[in-house]
Amino acid sequence: MTPNIEKTPDIKLSVNQTFGFESDMEVDAFSEKSEYVPEIDKSYKFDKETTLAVLSGFAFNKRVLVQGYHGTGKSTHIEQIAARLNWPCIRINLDSHVSRIDLIGKDSIVIKDGKQVTEFKEGILPWSIQNPVALVFDEYDAGRPDVMFVIQRVLEAEGNFTLLDKNKVIKQNKFFRLFATSNTVGLGDTTGLYHGTQQINQGQMDRWNIVTTLNYLGLEKEMEIILSKNKNLNNAKGKEKVSNMIKVATLTRKGFMAGDISTVMSPRTVLHWAENSEIFKDTGYAFRVTFLNKCDDVEKNIIAEYYQRCFGEDLPESMINVQV
Repeated sequence: MTPNIEKTPDIKLSVNQTFGFESDMEVDAFSEKSEYVPEIDKSYKFDKETTLAVLSGFAFNKRVLVQGYHGTGKSTHIEQIAARLNWPCIRINLDSHVSRIDLIGKDSIVIKDGKQVTEFKEGILPWSIQNPVALVFDEYDAGRPDVMFVIQRVLEAEGNFTLLDKNKVIKQNKFFRLFATSNTVGLGDTTGLYHGTQQINQGQMDRWNIVTTLNYLGLEKEMEIILSKNKNLNNAKGKEKVSNMIKVATLTRKGFMAGDISTVMSPRTVLHWAENSEIFKDTGYAFRVTFLNKCDDVEKNIIAEYYQRCFGEDLPESMINVQV
């Protein structure tokens, strides 16, 4: 069984000093780091509104749901805040393969005193509840209905969790925190962009104290992120190239939202494109292996046009020809 975390928050951090946002808020933090704390990305750029929403979850034990398009850094935002607070953080991808048993636990055969005996092994949810842990449910709107009702039990900040399998009532640790990320706001896939998402019981949605939205960044902010991770591009020529990359990405996002194309360039994809362009010394080829090869053949001409509009040059025909 995973050992319990004995330490609890023992210091207060100023939001202003730690994150650089104008705020009087102070938040509990740990002076020492444990194995469950994410690594700090020193070049990470925080979105003010999302950061303050997530910090309120840590500071005031609020349940915070971060909604937005994929690749915008929803989960990373929560992780990087936890990293700076030294707060243990566990992420669970709530896809259709995660079952009630995965969360709660199950009976397992173990050897005791040389004999096989059946023993209940607690899952990640009972363990998290009893520890000073920030539990993050990724793809919250893709969870199975039976799993969602299990989660509903812990959405109340003071709510106890009844472990029926052991006839045991688990009290929440004072410093247990709960977050989630989703592409929709619990109403299902109303846009046609996110197949597999579910409508979430409105009684459950009502239990989320704070819902914040994180969508794609502006050009200048996205450029800051790309350049902070690619120092070789931090010059006039490099900035022009990165600016054009982001403009291509922006066109794919608009096309994606309009239903013209089915694949979108996230900030993560732009970052990979910039890195690959440095590896191959060829922006067009890097674009092909980073993004274009992931796209539907019938959409490649549209995406090639986006590239041409931003870079003023055509991609080679061999990159966009549909293979029959």
